[in-house]
Amino acid sequence: MDKFFEVVAAVNSAINEVVWGWPMIILILGTGILLTIRTKALQVRKFGTSWGETIIPTVKSIGKKQVKGLDEKEKTISPFEAFATAISGTVGTGNIIGVTSAIMSGGPGAVFWMWISAFFGMVTNYAENVLGMFFRKKGSDGEFSGGPMQYLSEGIGRDVKGKGGSFLRGLGKVLGVMAAVFCVLAAIGMSGAQTNNIAGTFEDIFGGVPGVNTDVVVLIVGIVVAIVLALVILGGIKAIGRVTSILVPFMSLIFIFMALAIIFANITMVGGAFALIFSNIFGFKAVFGGVGGYVFSKVIQKGLARGVFSNEAGLGSSVIAHSASATREPVKQGLWGIFEVFFDTFIICTLTALVILVSFGNEAGMTNVLYYVNPETGNPLSTTVVSMKAFQSLFGDVGTVIYATIIPLFAFTTILAWSYYGEKCVQFLFRKTGDKGQKIATIVFKVAYVLLVIVAAIMDNTLAWEISDTFNGLMALPNLVGLVIMSGLVAKITKNYFDRKKGLNVAPMLSAYPEQNEAFEADLKEAVAQANS
Repeated sequence: MDKFFEVVAAVNSAINEVVWGWPMIILILGTGILLTIRTKALQVRKFGTSWGETIIPTVKSIGKKQVKGLDEKEKTISPFEAFATAISGTVGTGNIIGVTSAIMSGGPGAVFWMWISAFFGMVTNYAENVLGMFFRKKGSDGEFSGGPMQYLSEGIGRDVKGKGGSFLRGLGKVLGVMAAVFCVLAAIGMSGAQTNNIAGTFEDIFGGVPGVNTDVVVLIVGIVVAIVLALVILGGIKAIGRVTSILVPFMSLIFIFMALAIIFANITMVGGAFALIFSNIFGFKAVFGGVGGYVFSKVIQKGLARGVFSNEAGLGSSVIAHSASATREPVKQGLWGIFEVFFDTFIICTLTALVILVSFGNEAGMTNVLYYVNPETGNPLSTTVVSMKAFQSLFGDVGTVIYATIIPLFAFTTILAWSYYGEKCVQFLFRKTGDKGQKIATIVFKVAYVLLVIVAAIMDNTLAWEISDTFNGLMALPNLVGLVIMSGLVAKITKNYFDRKKGLNVAPMLSAYPEQNEAFEADLKEAVAQANS
């Protein structure tokens, strides 16, 4: 087994260097910049609107009688459940262990590049959601399906005539299939990294207990996660939506409280932590020449890779969950995407970074921030241990218990979300085989997904993360190309929505398909009538 993992590591390393090279870095940032320009900096202009039309009304509606929803007519979920499912796919161990890994491998400056990826990621995620909602379709089971595979295959070149249109439509079909295949791989990679971190957490906790075989502990953890996972995913998107809408707010609030407590307990070092981040934007102790260039590349690579791993902007993955929402307005669900990335990176990831930096720093310049070693042996600590020790720094054994609770919950909800993403992509790939063919393919995927969770539990921690990074990069490639091509359509749908909000009499752009667009428009009128009655 060790030899097998060595071969996998070697192959993955070679692919990873190509996937996360400068072309991908330029494509990620370039797509975000283009969408920012074409939407006139929507993530800045409409930042308040994104809160006012998403999380704020959701909080205000708690405990109130709800208007009879459109989701009762079909197999859909509420906008918040769609958001919770999507955010559960993003708010995972990547926000804690992933940030720790970025700092340890890329230096404190990697945090800055996570922020950069998030700033442009807000509008990228918004654009993905808008296109996902606009090109989603309702299946025979009453469930809406959408995602990058859908809007790439049906959106690119749809209004272009002649040979140019034929070429673009052909390109869209290819990019759609690529996105679906890479999404299935990314789902396996993401679940593997999350499961590995759950197992690693319990391995570190029980590692010092006499007579405990940590290999057995890791295997048991993998089996338990697999069993619970199988029980939940049998219920489909509604079950996943219910579970994540309960767990995500709960564990997020606990984490935010603990992080703020640690930060305030070390308030004198917060300024030094930010100084360390900004002074190492171009590499930790970088020097001129080849080494400096390598360090510069590494810090950006780790920052962007971990940023994408955390908020998933550019992958198109969270769109698959958002597409199941009962919302008829693409832009309105798109605004959830802006809040989603902001919450994931600017709040959760920043809190994690500060916790790590102040917990392992010192007031004399925090110079030991990268020397995460066991003082007794001198060996480097794992990212899981470093994260756990940061929580222990203030809360002691209580911190260990809480850490051992929220990490598995963070990880498990991410595994749930990605199981749904992979399932939808499998259905897309087998869409021409009919309902029966899709069901068989879905069952095969679910079984393989559950079994591979057990394999991931015993895998090396670094390898699990690197495999996930590689698959994420592969999934981002076709999606980002498609976003660049369809950036004009995103701008057009956006303008249509806000023109109507201003009271202008323009035909709504709710769906790419005329019949579905008419039905959605009728549903909106019905919802308004219900609200006013």
